[in-house]
Amino acid sequence: MSLTRGSHLADGAGEAWWFLDTRMTVKAAGEATGGAYSLIEFAAPTGFGPPRHVHHAEDEGFYVLDGRLRVECGDDAWEVGPGGFVLLPRAVPHAFVVSSPEPVRALQLTSPGGFEGFVAEVGAPAAGPGLPVPAPPDVPRLAAAAARFGTDIVGPPLDVNSATPHA
Repeated sequence: MSLTRGSHLADGAGEAWWFLDTRMTVKAAGEATGGAYSLIEFAAPTGFGPPRHVHHAEDEGFYVLDGRLRVECGDDAWEVGPGGFVLLPRAVPHAFVVSSPEPVRALQLTSPGGFEGFVAEVGAPAAGPGLPVPAPPDVPRLAAAAARFGTDIVGPPLDVNSATPHA
């Protein structure tokens, strides 16, 4: 697919989903980028982190706008704050946890595009502003959907109180 037109979204615009305990706002879906990438703005509360997982088909990057993430990727670990970026290559197990006392707000870039399909399958359209009410994940549903999207769940979420990684 060749792109022939640009696009624009105002602040706060985009299709918003409550995905696990996060708010994911799709800024550029894979369909709109010719499959090249997906760009999602996400917000998550302190202590939130997905299970350790491996993407087999896409690379993932996070650019932190507000708050902090503790990120582990393979044998590496980082604390990523505002203005920081982390790249998580495909086929390498990774996880993160929101380590700041305030929620994190970040941009997630996934290449190639399509991650928003996983968000839509596991999540629900945001029913209002802000974050969803925290709830335990339906792990079997999450794992089944992840497998359909080429992702394996390989461990538990990170503990926000774990050892501090290098910067």
